Formats: sequence, structure tokens, C-alpha cells
Amino acid sequence: MMSRETLNVLLVEDDLGDAKALLRAMRRARIAERTLHAKDGQEALDLMRNDAAACPERYVVLLDLNMPRMNGIEFLKALRQDSALRRTVVFVLTTSSDAVDVSAAHEMNVAGYFVKGRVGRNFEDLLETLNRYWALAELPNMHASLQGRLQ
Repeated sequence: MMSRETLNVLLVEDDLGDAKALLRAMRRARIAERTLHAKDGQEALDLMRNDAAACPERYVVLLDLNMPRMNGIEFLKALRQDSALRRTVVFVLTTSSDAVDVSAAHEMNVAGYFVKGRVGRNFEDLLETLNRYWALAELPNMHASLQGRLQ
């Protein structure tokens, strides 16, 4: 592992099988210090907006697109319209390789778009990419942007 700090992840995924597999892979690779799981976009937004203690200071979101209640694109629109959360780093991890979905996600300033079938056996390639990103990139401090809302 080459990160200067341990990766913190908010996984937004309705498929419990995929969520468990990804969480297991992160534990095996010892990449994520803290991983939160939300089953859809609304649950993720509620967590991010209302539970600053649960969300780590710096984290990335792994986002599925095809979810009930609030899908990934709807989540991204709400996230980017929220002044306290709009700088959140989001990677899409989905089964969709549809050009419309790819374009819509990139219009919402995602850091990357990954198709589940291409991320490597047991998510190894994805985790290596996230680990390198985390090690090299300067990420926003989310609590700094949340402090105005909490006061």
C-alpha cells in the first residue's frame, strides 16, 4: 500500500452481493480505514448531511448508478447543488457502459467512471487505482465545508 493516509470510503450500492464483495476486497487489501455503506443515493445524502461524526474528515464516494429511490445521477445532481458537499470526490462503479450514463456522470464532475466488469477480478484493479489516487491527490477537507452548516 502506498498511501500517506488510509483511504476512507462511502460506498453507495444497492446490490448487497457487490457491496459485500467490495468491502471484503478492501479489508483484504488493507486499503480502507473506514467504510460506510448506503443502499441508495438518498441514504448517502442523509448520512453526509446529518451525521458529520460518521463521515470521516476526508473520503471518497464509490457510487453505483442503478439504484432504487434515488439513483446515482440524481444523487450526483443533489450533491453538486449542495454548497457543503459539492466538492466531494466521487468515483462511479456501475454495470452500465451506456454512453448516456458515462456522459451524465462526467457532466457531474466525477473523478472516474468504472464499469464493474472491467475492474479486475475481486476488484483488485479498482482498489489499486483508488489507492494510487488517494496517495497522490490532494482531497478537499469535507469538515471545513460542513462547518458553516453545523454552526
